[in-house]
Amino acid sequence: MVRVGMIAPITYPYPPRGYGPWERVTHDLTERLVSDGHEVTLFATAESRTSARLVVTADRPLSEVPGTRRRAEEDQHIERAIRTAAKGEFDVVHSHLHVHALGHADRLSQAMLTTLHGAAWDRAHHEQLRRHAHQPFVSLSDRERLFLPELNYVATIPNGIRTHDFPAGAGGGGYLAFVGRLAPEKAPLLAIECARRSGRPLKIAGVIEEAHRDYAETVLALCRDDIEYVGALERPALSRLMREAGGLLMPLTWDEPFGLVVVESLASGTPVIAWRRGAMPEIVEDGVTGFLVDDVDEAVVAVARLESISRQTCATQAATRFSDSVMAERYTRLYETIS
Repeated sequence: MVRVGMIAPITYPYPPRGYGPWERVTHDLTERLVSDGHEVTLFATAESRTSARLVVTADRPLSEVPGTRRRAEEDQHIERAIRTAAKGEFDVVHSHLHVHALGHADRLSQAMLTTLHGAAWDRAHHEQLRRHAHQPFVSLSDRERLFLPELNYVATIPNGIRTHDFPAGAGGGGYLAFVGRLAPEKAPLLAIECARRSGRPLKIAGVIEEAHRDYAETVLALCRDDIEYVGALERPALSRLMREAGGLLMPLTWDEPFGLVVVESLASGTPVIAWRRGAMPEIVEDGVTGFLVDDVDEAVVAVARLESISRQTCATQAATRFSDSVMAERYTRLYETIS
């Protein structure tokens, strides 16, 4: 039995109802660890629902806090969590908090393990990360390590999902799906181009962030005929969208350090056509669970080959490689090593 203090973002509630990838991974990891018999304390908001011991560090999620107050409330969240952890009641403190908790690591008698979740992609964080490079870090993919190779990486542990939340389907809807933020790096415009050139309907699901409002409006303006924006879906609706899709399009203009929606798609039995960037070659097995492509021309060719992919193989690979139980087992072994 390992005693874990779990510190993570509080932008969204636990568990998040829709978008909130870091909160979702932290919640699912926490629940699985508790189910496996470990003693976990989750530092989170008052409305959180968890099987772990809950220590309330904020009254409400940051998404409900005025923008000018968010940093102060996040700092309060971190301070309350660190103050509790400093009492020494945990074997390991596990931070999913980007870089923001690193400055407090020296206050702890136990190790603070940090899962990066892409934090090193932003060069603005490099100075702070380098100051704490000796601390133990987990990468989500081997590719993620290339953002800042000099950190003390102690493991690569892909994010896992509760695969039973995404039961496999037959893809009866026939459409292609794009799931992700409507942002330039996610490239939904390339998904639209691919679908139109392939003559296949496309359903687009994802959040619209204020920072990318203009870009999102450009995407929405193209949603007509067989191109449909279905909004930011909560989990049951997202699962239905995934399992009824003929394929998921994952175009990218950046080196995605993981890609939770790719795993959710595979669990649903839906093959993935992903741009050959970032972690995609570590998740999608070319010709087996989907296709890796370099541009729209290759993606259009891949769409015509989607029916050659076994949907059962996609679901099986998701269960054996990317389930919450596999993720928890890997973290448990790591906790025991560094505690």
